[in-house]
Amino acid sequence: MERAGVTGMLAVFCLTRSVTPPMAFPSPAHPRWMTICLMAAGFYNLAWGGLTVLVPGWLFDLTGMEPPNYPFIWQCVGMIVGVYGIGYLVAARDPVRHWPIVLVGFLGKIFGPLGYVMGVADGTVPAAFGVTLPTNDLIWWIPFAAILWHALRINTDTAGGGSPPELATALAEATTQSGVSLAEVSRSSPALLVMLRHSGCIFCREAIADLAQALPRIEAAGLRLVVGHQGTEADIHPLFARHGIERVDRISDPEKRLYRALDLPRGSIGQLFGPAVWGAGWRALRAGHGIGPLVGDGFQMHGAFVVQDGRVTAARRCENAAERPDYAGLACGVGA
Repeated sequence: MERAGVTGMLAVFCLTRSVTPPMAFPSPAHPRWMTICLMAAGFYNLAWGGLTVLVPGWLFDLTGMEPPNYPFIWQCVGMIVGVYGIGYLVAARDPVRHWPIVLVGFLGKIFGPLGYVMGVADGTVPAAFGVTLPTNDLIWWIPFAAILWHALRINTDTAGGGSPPELATALAEATTQSGVSLAEVSRSSPALLVMLRHSGCIFCREAIADLAQALPRIEAAGLRLVVGHQGTEADIHPLFARHGIERVDRISDPEKRLYRALDLPRGSIGQLFGPAVWGAGWRALRAGHGIGPLVGDGFQMHGAFVVQDGRVTAARRCENAAERPDYAGLACGVGA
């Protein structure tokens, strides 16, 4: 069985190497602690798994539990744990690229303790068996979750990195559905530029409803409403038509060049999922705004700007995903 366990680990290692060819281009940088964490997890799993394959009774001797009648089954468990270790070492080279390995490990570290608790509750698992839970599972929850969050942010960033464009360039490149650039619009009339979150977001849909209500005051203040979004015209037009404001100028910005030029950041966990966001989401849901498919970058934050003669003269960058700027007040020069 010992030979079978070691052979299994080597086979999976070779398979893992064969399905992860060198990248044609470097992945985005990741904090060094992520590599250190995954290497530590990998060596720990290899040590734990190797010990269990070679000495299957060590955990039972340590806890005073009755050893299993079929040790080779427990050796198989050790082999599986060791294989996880090989995966973590591979993922340590590039956590962003190899996030599925981290995800599988994270799920195992969630469901393992959950199964233990259920087993103890129904009397099928001795409580002493939980002696390894802190080092096998619990201490890895936060770092693995942080790695997955980082990978999600990187892999869903439609901007593709790089320096943001100059504002003047972005204003000249951004064109409405009628083909007029934002720079031209701002030279003919002051514009209230509202940059939305992705069109499937309930707060994006709430913002469009807010704009429909504020539009008469915005236009009365002498400003032209222009709305930026990440999808296509086909994605966004139905939402404007629903509120009878399909005549409003819209700018499609799937590469987020205008978002970045306006210094609109991507949201943090607190900005996207904080308590205030959950409460506001329930309010928006009760108001009937609904949720749609993700179109663009779900992390992208929103904001409102007054643009005149190719310059931003007033700005409101929202602090969380649920924030509702005072569009009419900003247009009149008295908003936050």
